[in-house]
Amino acid sequence: MNMLVLGAGFSGTAIAQTALKHGATVFGTTRSDDKAARLEELGITPIVFDGANLSPALEQALGKVTHLIVSIAPPRAEADDPDAIVDPTLQALGDLSLTKAAPSLRWIGYLSTVGVYGNHDGAWVDEATPAKPTSERSRQRVRAEAEWMAVGEATGLPVGTFRLSGIYGPGRNAFRTIEKGKSRRLVKQGQVFNRIHVGDIAQALCLAADKRADGIFNITDDLPAPPQDVVTFAHELMGVEPPPEIDFETADLSPMARSFYGENKRVSNAKSKAVLGLEYRWPDYRTALQRMWDEKDW
Repeated sequence: MNMLVLGAGFSGTAIAQTALKHGATVFGTTRSDDKAARLEELGITPIVFDGANLSPALEQALGKVTHLIVSIAPPRAEADDPDAIVDPTLQALGDLSLTKAAPSLRWIGYLSTVGVYGNHDGAWVDEATPAKPTSERSRQRVRAEAEWMAVGEATGLPVGTFRLSGIYGPGRNAFRTIEKGKSRRLVKQGQVFNRIHVGDIAQALCLAADKRADGIFNITDDLPAPPQDVVTFAHELMGVEPPPEIDFETADLSPMARSFYGENKRVSNAKSKAVLGLEYRWPDYRTALQRMWDEKDW
């Protein structure tokens, strides 16, 4: 397998590292030379991609790739032209067809977000639930999803769309927030969120790549929970007194932070288990945080 990860950031790098362990050759794009050096240290062949122009190195990688992971988000702001292409990779390709650029390509995986479902007042959603995004960034994601699905229809290539919940893992978690002195417990009545450990994203995408899985999959944990419960449990594990609860309605929040709390839903992961055979190693926040703390992997 020759894999190209477009956007080797937090999730993309974890996917690339897991694929390497399974014997794949992996290319990964990043925007800076410093990050490229880090990818190279991990065994990933780095390519600097500005998100707009195909470099010779990226064209060469596309010419070899069999499995493509797209982890570059579209712009948050909606374009004036409703018919304009929003996905940066497809914009960069321009008039060059993907099959011409990547003649050996066998599968595409697109990383999206459960934000596309919008608000359901705490009710359960699954892959059959229609997307009804409420924010600009989620509407952009729906458009990008549709663009990659259209590529699949036009080329006959299987396209897996992976809707991810709030991502955490080593270096990005409640423990680190406590360590930085930025922990707080916001309380909004009835509010729950799903989460996903980056390691489960990595194993999900590698399973899907092997199976050349087609369609939409929610990659998310088993236990949607109030955010303040996660904060409290992390403080308990660290042996640190949790901060006082803050009423969401009177909290000083940025418009973006407040918008996240406008979407309240419980997201099912049953399809990922049944179709991909995914066995979540970090299935809920309590299991995950306990394991991360015990293994000092945070």
